[in-house]
Order: sequence, then C-alpha cells, then structure tokens
Amino acid sequence: MSPPPASPSPHPGLGFRAFVALIALLMAMNAIAIDIMLPALPAMARDFGLPDPNEAQWIIAAYVLGFGVAQLVYGPVSDRYGRRPVLLVGLVLYMLTATIAAFADTFATMIVARILQGIAAASTRVIASAVVRDCYSGRQMARVMSLSFMVFLAVPVMAPAVGQVVLMLAPWHSIFALLAVYAAGVTAFVWLRMPETLHPEYRQPLHVGRIVEAARTVVTDRAALGYSLALALMFGSLMAFINSSQQIFAESFHAPGLFPIAFAACAGTMACGSYVNSRLVERLGTRRLSHGALAGFVVTSALHAAVALTGFETIWTFVALQALGMLAFSFASSNFGAMAMENLGAIAGTASSLQGFTMSVGGAVIGIAISQGFDGTTVPIVLGYLVAGLAALAVVAVTERGRLFRSHQAPA
Repeated sequence: MSPPPASPSPHPGLGFRAFVALIALLMAMNAIAIDIMLPALPAMARDFGLPDPNEAQWIIAAYVLGFGVAQLVYGPVSDRYGRRPVLLVGLVLYMLTATIAAFADTFATMIVARILQGIAAASTRVIASAVVRDCYSGRQMARVMSLSFMVFLAVPVMAPAVGQVVLMLAPWHSIFALLAVYAAGVTAFVWLRMPETLHPEYRQPLHVGRIVEAARTVVTDRAALGYSLALALMFGSLMAFINSSQQIFAESFHAPGLFPIAFAACAGTMACGSYVNSRLVERLGTRRLSHGALAGFVVTSALHAAVALTGFETIWTFVALQALGMLAFSFASSNFGAMAMENLGAIAGTASSLQGFTMSVGGAVIGIAISQGFDGTTVPIVLGYLVAGLAALAVVAVTERGRLFRSHQAPA
C-alpha cells in the first residue's frame, strides 16, 4: 500500500516552522536526557559508592538500551492507533520515570529508572520519524530532518553547561527534576498543537503476522537494512565519545572545568553540518553528501588515531579532530536515516521502530564496548572511531554495490 500523496498542508494547523520545531523538541528529549547529566557522573559515582569510575557510564548506556529496545513496540502501536495518542502516553511516562530517577538512592535503582526513562523516550524518536515520513518524502524529508537536527543539536551544545550550572546550585537530583519539567512543556505543545498525521485509511492492524511481514520488508530492502546498520556503527562511535567525554577532559587532560565549553565546541559542528546539509541536500542529493561525509569521517578518524598513538594528543588536537569528526557525522546521519526510510512509507511507524532499534541498541553496545576500554588516554576511543567508520564504509559500499557518490539509487 502506498502512502498518501503530499498535500499543500501535510500537517494542517501547524505551520512549517512550528512543525520543524516540534520534531526538534521531540528529538531533543533523547539528547537532553543523555548530555545534561554528563557533568554529574562523577558526583553520582561518589554518591553511589562505585569503585570504578567507568561504571558510571552505565547510567548513559542503560538509558540508550531501554530507548533502543522499546522502539520495536511504539512503531506498530502507532501504525494502529495513530501517532498523537501514543506519543502523549510516552511523554507522560517520561515525566514519571525522570521523577523516579530524581529520588534514586542506589545505583541499581538509578539503572532501572534510566532503562524505564529510555523506554518512555523511545516514543519520541519513533513517532518523530514516522510523522516526518507521514508528511514528506525524498529530499524534502531529508531537508526537514536536517533542519530538525540543526535545532535539536543545540541541546548537546548547551546541555552540559546547563547541567554544570544546576550542579552549582543544587545536587544532581535536580537535573532529573528539570527533565520532568521539560517533558511537561513538550506534552503541552503536543496536546495543544500537534494534529494526527496518520490518515485513518492507512492504519494497520496490530497483530504478530503483520509485524513480522513488515520486519521482513525492512530487512529485505537493501537500502533500509544497509543504512540502518551504517547508522548503528556511526552512532556507536558517537556514544563512545559521550560515555567517556567527561573522563577524557578530567583525567586525560586534567581540565574538567573546560569540559562544557569543549563539548559545546565539538557538538556545535554537528548543528552547523545539519544546517548546511539542509541547504545542499535537495541540489546535490543524499548519497553524494552522505558518502562524502562518511569518507571524511574515516580520514579524520585515521588522522586522530595517528596523533594519539604517536603521543602528540593535546586537548586542542582532541577538540579540533573530534569537532571535524562530528561535523562529518552530522552530514552522514541525517541522510542515512532518510535513505533507510525512503521505500517504506506504507509501514513508516514499524520501519522507524526497526531502524531506531538497530541504531540505538547497536550503537549503545558498540559505544559501551569502546568506552569501557578508557585507560586514561584517548587511544582506545579514537581507535574505536576508526574501526566503526571503516565498518560503516564497508556496509555502505556493499549496500550500493560498490557504486558510491551517485545522485540516484540504482534498482535493488
């Protein structure tokens, strides 16, 4: 079944700018739940009595794992009941689980709360992607995703600094209270402004056979499978940086006070890259931009590995090369996501769930595997970037049958 054709007002009652802002706010709920607490990880590790500082990374990884697994549920459910009601339920659960985390008094309680918060946040990722696919397709979809990325990537730029300010005024528990307040604001926006974007005639029955058939469609679509796997590998490198970033600046460079500024400098290039991508993608195409960005990521990672291995790494080389790598990541990730969804409009919710599951769970596993190797230097992290980038390049080459940088996809 084909999706409905685009109309002049694909999201009636919500202008284009408000639509992009809404998608960005939904996507940012995941980013802020990770990045705002990075400065608090040492304090949380002390309060929970963790013997190994690397264990605090699980506060991030547990959230991402819950976030990834739950996406398998939200897609099919939103294909059946619509985007709006499912999203509202997820937002309310996000508020509740953030409150539970705020009152956690043991590490085990915190991990459970973070898994549950990730499960709740998964609704925002799945439904944001499905809503965009309900309303747009092709290069227009990639442009909307890029603009949304540009807005929501302001969160990682600012979130660690916001977290640091909160810690100056109150204990780390207040960070989770702030997340609950943010969720309440987004819930009000959705309740008051967001229309239902899934046409009634395209709602799908909720049964195992249909879900299995939709999954078969996704895994047998060359672009959907290949670019979802490439996204997981790229996301794994990003998660490795996020998991260990606070430790890198505190232990490798002995400059914990510079962490929020340096993190913002690295993350800021992602926002710039997404904006530039949104301006270029309709003219140059998703493949030319994303394949070039992936090649740039591999080259940058190789250079960074050489600098680290030869002992020339400083805080300035790290920030500069990390920023270049994240710039390349921003070009690749927006377009990979759009290309993975391009042929799956009729099962957008389920397809978005499977793509999100692959990216999030795969990325979380890869990221924690890399970051748990942190030994006080940047060597394990930057080598992880290089391996993940090379693997992603190999996957994309296989997906495209070795023909990279083309403007149009050849028949599968």
